[in-house]
Amino acid sequence: MPYDVVVVGAGIVGTAIARELSKYTIKAALVDREPDFGWGATKANSAIVHAGYDDEPQTLKSHLCVRGNALFEELCIELDAPFERNGSLVAALDGEDKRIEELYERGLKNCVPGIRILEKKEVLQREPNLNREVGCALFAPSAGITIPYELAIGLAENAAMNGVDVFLDTKIAGVEEKEEKVSLITENGKRLESRYVVNAAGLYADEISRLFGHDDFSINPRRGEYFLFDRKLTPLVNSTVFPTPTEKGKGILVTKTCENIMLIGPNSKDLSAGEKENTETTEEGLREVFEGAQRLVPGIAKARRYTIKNFAGNRPQSSTKDFIVEQRSRLINAAGMQSPGLTAAPAVAEHVAEMLKYGIEMKRKESFNPVRKRIRRFEEMNYEEKKKAMQENSLYGHMVCRCEHVSEAEVVEAIKRGARTLDGIKFRTRCSMGRCQGGFDLPFVIEILARETGMGVKEILKNSKGSEVIKAHSKELLGRAEDEH
Repeated sequence: MPYDVVVVGAGIVGTAIARELSKYTIKAALVDREPDFGWGATKANSAIVHAGYDDEPQTLKSHLCVRGNALFEELCIELDAPFERNGSLVAALDGEDKRIEELYERGLKNCVPGIRILEKKEVLQREPNLNREVGCALFAPSAGITIPYELAIGLAENAAMNGVDVFLDTKIAGVEEKEEKVSLITENGKRLESRYVVNAAGLYADEISRLFGHDDFSINPRRGEYFLFDRKLTPLVNSTVFPTPTEKGKGILVTKTCENIMLIGPNSKDLSAGEKENTETTEEGLREVFEGAQRLVPGIAKARRYTIKNFAGNRPQSSTKDFIVEQRSRLINAAGMQSPGLTAAPAVAEHVAEMLKYGIEMKRKESFNPVRKRIRRFEEMNYEEKKKAMQENSLYGHMVCRCEHVSEAEVVEAIKRGARTLDGIKFRTRCSMGRCQGGFDLPFVIEILARETGMGVKEILKNSKGSEVIKAHSKELLGRAEDEH
């Protein structure tokens, strides 16, 4: 079926655009090379909704960041996605007070609401675990935290509810342009025909642009490494705490997540264009992260034993140093979405929709439904709700993940919503995200996934192609799965 618009890339920006387009009476599709939503830069970052004082005034970044921040709360309410305005602090250490004043002036020019400079006494009242050598800090009350992959899933589900077709595990290999349409040729030879294409392909946005004959920007990965701590450890900060920024970014931060878990990172390592999938952690990099976070919050030195995971993510650093949102005939690029790309995503979506109105008649749908509910979590129910849930569905009585208290009912619901991999289930339910990192629940999840989908257990992937988790069939490991398949 021919489309009015095909969005390439199902990260936070692509899913936000798809959801925005679903508000209109047009035919739209969302395409991604991965088997699920948000598996590029979206799934491995700091999850910060930035206030907007970092970016140079008069840039696209500064405008879209502040606008996106203003849209975030209502969007997350509509999509039942996690969001908390916990505020942010940029702490001045070692005589960096002048830099704080510069950021404050920049924030005023960018129209960031409520920002102010706090003196040492008030800083330490807000953050008693902060380095006692702090001189002052820039406080931005509009900053917040979210869970990016959960939001991307919510955006995509709501877009699909409102008529957007979704094609996952679909890599674009070629393009044929004609006068009034574009044919996107997929790796398996199928074609998607569309009047316009929106390129939101993250780390691969430059490659999609080159398929259309444009070679005027490049995307190089910038890797950042992180520590994630056990929920047994009470986070040592209330707000998100940054050092003063450098030319390489906002620096190594200390924050809490929406699940009240402490996170530190990232460092900043520029990689070559050929290393877009290189998300290795390194001894040197992790040491840099830990030392940087400890400089801000010295108590982190005693917290290392609570580490449950190290990970790294690559940010799509553009050669232009700014967001690239531009139209090239039937191609619209939404590229170079490095920080604050997550924050700006809702505003980028608005901007792209406005650009498309010059070529497509776009009328608002009266039937548009903005509301989507996430999977109901057993852990968040009260006693009476849990009792009722188990009476209505006995699968709530089987606890698959002990660390995060995830029931079999939630895993089954994730599969019904489209999860076909272990990570797809993890990002929808938090299964395997706790202390044991899947050590207890992995066999149960494999068994349930095989049972519900009809896949053989050796077909089940952790995430992308080539990530099979079972090489040899083990009855002891998988219980009933071998008999059933």
